[in-house]
Amino acid sequence: MELKPIRTDGEPVRRDFPYEAAADVLAAEQGRKVLRNTYLLLALTMVPTVIGAWIGMATGAVILAHPVASTLIMLAGVIGLQFGIAANRNSAVGVALLLLMTGLLGWWLGPILNFALALKNGVQLVGYAAVGTGVIFFAMGAIAATTKRDFGFMGKFLFVGMIALLVAMIANIFLQIPALALTISTLVVVVFSLFLLYDLQRIMRGGESNYI
Repeated sequence: MELKPIRTDGEPVRRDFPYEAAADVLAAEQGRKVLRNTYLLLALTMVPTVIGAWIGMATGAVILAHPVASTLIMLAGVIGLQFGIAANRNSAVGVALLLLMTGLLGWWLGPILNFALALKNGVQLVGYAAVGTGVIFFAMGAIAATTKRDFGFMGKFLFVGMIALLVAMIANIFLQIPALALTISTLVVVVFSLFLLYDLQRIMRGGESNYI
């Protein structure tokens, strides 16, 4: 049985339903705006990624000659840039730092692309990886848009998982265990796919006001 509010002074009960509905509409509109800007920025980051990958392929011999040093430089640069992006997320500096970080990641990807393209079916492998990335992105977006389940609880677990993966990656630079490298690669795909789902749902539900 629903309990209805009662006033003893004879005045009609004031309901705030229209205001709540307006707040929901504004939140949804904000979410769509942030999501649109996020997609645009994602497309823009492809430019420095491709440029960085081209430079990385051209300088692949140098990177492979010093794999430990180049990997540590990349990790230190990415971590430092992430802190810089977080500190400047509401300004154009944050966008510039994000583009710089994607360029750095592209540079580190260069030697991997050289190795893959040197294989007999290398072009197909790279193509499959690109298509797979797109499929994962759109699949996570579709799940975030259609499901009623709240994935907000995953934030802390995903952060811990990311730190654990980072530690494992640094450790395997020195251990050089192929099975561990394969396990890390698999877990990276899983963790960052779930991160994508978590962030997209937050944006769609108005929980994020910044597209960086």
